Amino acid sequence: MCNLYANKSTVQEMASLFRTPVPAAFNASAEIYPQYPAVVVRDDGDGRILQSMTWGFPRHSVNKRTGKPNKPTATNNARDDKLWTIWRFWFTNPAQRCLIPFTSFAEAEGEPGKMKRTWISVADQPLAAWAGLWRPTDEWGDAFTGVMVDATPELFDIHDRMPVILSRDAYDTWLRADAEEAFALVKQYPADRLSLERTSEPWFARKTRSPDGPTLL
Repeated sequence: MCNLYANKSTVQEMASLFRTPVPAAFNASAEIYPQYPAVVVRDDGDGRILQSMTWGFPRHSVNKRTGKPNKPTATNNARDDKLWTIWRFWFTNPAQRCLIPFTSFAEAEGEPGKMKRTWISVADQPLAAWAGLWRPTDEWGDAFTGVMVDATPELFDIHDRMPVILSRDAYDTWLRADAEEAFALVKQYPADRLSLERTSEPWFARKTRSPDGPTLL
């Protein structure tokens, strides 16, 4: 499961790569955690647009002790083997698919309680796209989740799942094609085209942000 990724590109860089208009500004973070705002790309029927959304579909539960509803948590990843079942409504509707721009994603490595961040980037795509789904929510406004597949053997010792990373010529297919054609894109990205950066940064070194979040200019 991916619980942290980064998008350190500018709006201008995203607009150029994804062929969208350039908005004025976004309420978004450079490092994105579940329930944080981030930039996604979707097709609004007239073409691609950049839009700020919250990472994670709201998930509701009940407190076993009190019987009262807990605060919603984020379902930030969608398993590939569930796309035809619990995710079917959004996956089979091209209008509910999106692209998630990112420059790297992080996984935790090391002993429990002492885990460090390992950042994984796409060597042949400094700014890449993760296949996603989105929907309106009452809790957080428009929200998105990212599609995951089994990790390649080379990455399996880091984590058993990895994001569905799309090649640039697959963007239109993911955003517009029928479900069968889009599902053909749901596969592993070659490990020899990924770069790993192991760091000494603690996994839980979550940065504080203002209630409105930083603005990505």
